[in-house]
Amino acid sequence: MAQPTAARPARELIAWRNAVFAIFFLSGLSMASWVARIPAIRDDTGLSTQGVGLVILAGSAGSIVGLVSAPWALARLGARRGMIGALVTVSAGLVFVGIGGSLVPSVPLVVIGLALFGFGNGAVDVMMNVEGAEAERELRKTVMPMMHAFFSFGTVTGAGIAAGASALDVPVSVHLGVVAALIAVGIVVAVRFVPLRAEVGDDTHSGAPRPPWRERLKANLAVWGDVRLLLIGVIMLGMSFAEGSANDWLALAVVDGHGYDETTGALMFGVFTVAITAGRVLGGPVLDRFGRVPVLRTLAVVGIAGLSLFIFGTEPWMLIVGTVLWGVGSSLGFPVGMSAAADHPTDSAARVSAVAIIGYCAFLTGPPLLGFIGEHFGILNALLVILALLVLSAIAAPAARERDRAEAGHVASDRT
Repeated sequence: MAQPTAARPARELIAWRNAVFAIFFLSGLSMASWVARIPAIRDDTGLSTQGVGLVILAGSAGSIVGLVSAPWALARLGARRGMIGALVTVSAGLVFVGIGGSLVPSVPLVVIGLALFGFGNGAVDVMMNVEGAEAERELRKTVMPMMHAFFSFGTVTGAGIAAGASALDVPVSVHLGVVAALIAVGIVVAVRFVPLRAEVGDDTHSGAPRPPWRERLKANLAVWGDVRLLLIGVIMLGMSFAEGSANDWLALAVVDGHGYDETTGALMFGVFTVAITAGRVLGGPVLDRFGRVPVLRTLAVVGIAGLSLFIFGTEPWMLIVGTVLWGVGSSLGFPVGMSAAADHPTDSAARVSAVAIIGYCAFLTGPPLLGFIGEHFGILNALLVILALLVLSAIAAPAARERDRAEAGHVASDRT
């Protein structure tokens, strides 16, 4: 891992790390709050399975716009203002989804809300990963899996609240409105502890001139010519597809594919989020001991086994075990990809931004694709697509090798 260019006081680094933890948590909370209520919104609005896929597509389209816009927003607004604007947009989107999903059932309102929701989450996903990767570099220890664990903590919390709201028949509009308020307040508080950095467009008030934002944007785009970086993106594509598909379709697959009720679907999604969270909490020490490549390959096999058990299982225990393995298998691909992209002596922020766009595009465009396939072949059969992508992730795993280990390998090769 590249050394930081300037040392910061330990207290400032810890506050920075904790702020990024909080931002990941808020993003996860927003995501789970929406996806766990999909069955209820589907019923209230009278949508078909394909209709749900089309509605999700609106959110995915907004997210892609947010992802693509994130480098520009970072260069133009800076990380602090960019993240505030993004998560406030998420909050507004949740309010629209809640109103259109239950208070005044309206598919157009849900679509508008998901477009805003997706745009905000797409933008903040890139920004918070850029901040997280740089904080990890300056801390000089592996914390990116834990940062993504906080996203999972947020999804666990969101799934639990959603399951309770479903069981108590709390209207979707009330539920999502409360969550939206918490997110808007939370981001304003959290960003106060994110340091101002000129390299990501912040106005540091130091008097030193910042490079023009167009120059910073051009530097962000130049890294797309790196083949190794694109292979890291392939790793993240498969793992993100597996995680994103679970976020949007697992609860509905339990209800429509296996015949359980909506509360069970929400609880099963909670099992997935607990599993992926556990994988991320424990991932740091495992990665430090065994290295990125063997861990990624092992997790791909675990994910394939879990998905197979979930799809073809006929007993409740099979679904639970399959869901756990699915969650564990997809737990570290994204954070490891972020760390691998940042593991470079220059342009770490631009590289993280690039692979984040690749990963989140898979995360967001995969679920609508599964909706179209599920309409014609069944949602459980649609999940088979994920298996092939996990195989690709395993094949591309060497691209994530730690820089010091790769350099050591080259030295050993030169000596023979």
